[in-house]
Amino acid sequence: MSEQAPFRHVHLHRSRLLVEQLASGDQLLRAEQPLFDHPLRLSDCLLVHAVKSPDRGFLAQRTASGPFRVITYAEALGYARKLGAALLARKLSAERPLAIISDNDIEHGLLALAALYVGVPFVAISPAYSMLSRDYKKLRNALELMTPGLVFASDGARFSAAIAASVPAQTELLFTRNPSRAGALLFDELVAGAPDISDKVESAREAVGPDHISKFLLTSGSTGMPKAVIHTQRMMTSNLQMIMQNLPFLTEEPPVLVDWLPWNHTFGGNHNYGITLWNGGTLYIDEGKPTRDGFQHTLRNLREVSPTVYFNVPRGFEELALALERDQVLAKSFFARVKMLFYAGASLSQDVWNRLSEVSTRTCGERIVIITGLGMTETAPYALAASWEAGIAGGLGIPAPGVTAKLTKVAGKLEVRYRGPSVTQGYWRQPELTAQAFDEAGYFRSGDAVRYLDPSDPQRGLVFDGRTAEDFKLNTGTWVSVGPLRAKLLLQAAPYLSDVVITGHDRDEVGALVLLDENRVRTLCTDLGPSATLAQLAVHPRLIEVLRGVVQRSQAEATGSANRITRLFILTELPTIDRGELTDKGSINQRAVLDNRRALVERMYAPTADTDSAVIFAS
Repeated sequence: MSEQAPFRHVHLHRSRLLVEQLASGDQLLRAEQPLFDHPLRLSDCLLVHAVKSPDRGFLAQRTASGPFRVITYAEALGYARKLGAALLARKLSAERPLAIISDNDIEHGLLALAALYVGVPFVAISPAYSMLSRDYKKLRNALELMTPGLVFASDGARFSAAIAASVPAQTELLFTRNPSRAGALLFDELVAGAPDISDKVESAREAVGPDHISKFLLTSGSTGMPKAVIHTQRMMTSNLQMIMQNLPFLTEEPPVLVDWLPWNHTFGGNHNYGITLWNGGTLYIDEGKPTRDGFQHTLRNLREVSPTVYFNVPRGFEELALALERDQVLAKSFFARVKMLFYAGASLSQDVWNRLSEVSTRTCGERIVIITGLGMTETAPYALAASWEAGIAGGLGIPAPGVTAKLTKVAGKLEVRYRGPSVTQGYWRQPELTAQAFDEAGYFRSGDAVRYLDPSDPQRGLVFDGRTAEDFKLNTGTWVSVGPLRAKLLLQAAPYLSDVVITGHDRDEVGALVLLDENRVRTLCTDLGPSATLAQLAVHPRLIEVLRGVVQRSQAEATGSANRITRLFILTELPTIDRGELTDKGSINQRAVLDNRRALVERMYAPTADTDSAVIFAS
C-alpha cells in the first residue's frame, strides 16, 4: 500500500503557527518565522543568473518541427535590454501599459521580462477573451480599463477578429507573425530596431523601487467584469521570498518546470514564472491544456522532460493520474526526479490524491509530497501555504512568513482576510471597489472561508470551507455550505462529473446541476461508441445507475437538509464565457449558471418532477 512507502526526500520548512485572540472574537494568525531580507527587484535575479549560469536555459518552447527552442539566461538578458529600450522609447507607463493578449510563448515571456527590467507596467489579458468569446465584451472592457500604448499578440491572423473588434485604430500593434493591421510591427523588427540607449535602460532599471507598479493582473471575472489588480515589485519579490522560505528545496538546485498555467493568471504568471527566474531555473512552456485532447501535448512534453517540481490545477492532476496509471514509460519519466506536486485553483479530490500516491509507489517505491495552499490574485498569490504533507487532500497550512491572516465570522463561517507586503494596494482606476475590498483594519477581504483541520490542534493548519458569497439559505433558514457540499458530491460521483452547481436557494431541498466528464463517462458507456453525443451519454442507463447511487448515498449519509442532495440535473448545454458562466480559467461561476438556467431549476423542483429516481435529465 502507498501509505507504507517512504516519502522521497524534499527540504521543506514548517514554521510554528502563532494565534492571537482578539476581543472582537476575531483571530490573527501568523507564522513564527519572519520574512527574511530578499532582493527588491526581479531584474536583480536575472543579472545574477546571467553571470553565474549564462548558458543555462531560462525559457524553452517546442518548435513546429519538434525540438525545443531554448533561450539562455545570457540571451534573456540581451533581449531584456533591447526590448526594454524599445518599450522606453514608446514612453509606456501605468497610464499606457504594454498589453499582451496571446498565450504563453517565448516572445510573451521575453516582453514581460523586458517590462520588468525597465519598469514598464504591463498587463497580460486572457487569450480566452479573444479565442473563446464571440462578442469580445470582456476583451474590450479590459482594454478600455487599461488604455494600453502597445498591444502584443503572437499571431496576427489568429487574433485579427478580436483585434478589429476591440483594439482602437490608433493603438500600436506588435506581432510575432502575420501582422493583421497596416503599420503593425513584428517582434524581430522591434528587437533589431531598438535604440542604442543602454545607459538609459540601466538607469531605468536602477530607478525601479519596491513600490513601483510592475504589472496588472486581471481577476477571473467570476463575480462580474475583471478587475485590474495592481502588482508592485514589493508584492512580487516578497511573495517569492515567502515561497523560498517554506519550500527551500527550490533554492538548492535550479528547478525544472513543465508548465501550461497561463501567465495572465497569478499561479502561472507570478508563482511559476517567478520561481523559475528567482532560482535560475528552466521553464518548459507546455502548449497543452487539462482537457481530453489538449493534455496529449502535456504528456508528450513530460515523456521528454522530467520536472523537478510539478504544478497544476486539480483537473490537470486528474488527467495526469489516469495517464500515469496506463503508461509505465511516462510514469518513469515523470517520477524520475520530481520532489513535490502542488495543486491550486480548486480542491483536489481524495481519489486523485490516493491514485497519484499509488502510482508513484509502484513506479519508484516512494511517495511524492502533495501540497497546496490558498491565495488569490490580490495576494500575489501565496498567502496560506502548507509546507508539509497533510496526509489528506485539502490541507492549506498556515500563513506564509510575513502574512497576517485574520479569521472573521461571516454568515456562520470564518472568512480569511490578509495583510502583508504581498497584498495589493487595490484595483487600478476602481477606487470604489478598492475601498470595499478592505475592512476597517486594512485587511483584504478574500471571501474565502476556512476552518481548522483539527480544532484541538491549530498547528495542523487550515482547510478550505467554501466561498462565503456562494453559500445560501433554504426556506427553513438553514445555511447550505456550497464548497464542501460540492467537493463531497464530486468525490462521491468520481470520476464521472467535471463540476457541480448547487441549487436550493429559498427552497426546502438541495439539488445540483451537474456537468459530465465526457472522457470518463465514455469509458462507462462503451456500447455507445466514440461518436456518441453528450445528450446520448446523459441518458445512458449505466450513468443513471451511478448517479442514482450517489443521490441515495447522499441521503443516507446526510445529517440534515443542508447536506442532503435530493435531485440532479445533467447539463447538456455547456456553460459559456460570453454568458458569464465560465471564467477564462475554466472554472464555473455558480451564480451566473443559476441565473441563466432558471427554467431548468424550476423543472427540477416542479411537483411533477421524477423524484423517485432523483435524477432528471436535460433534453
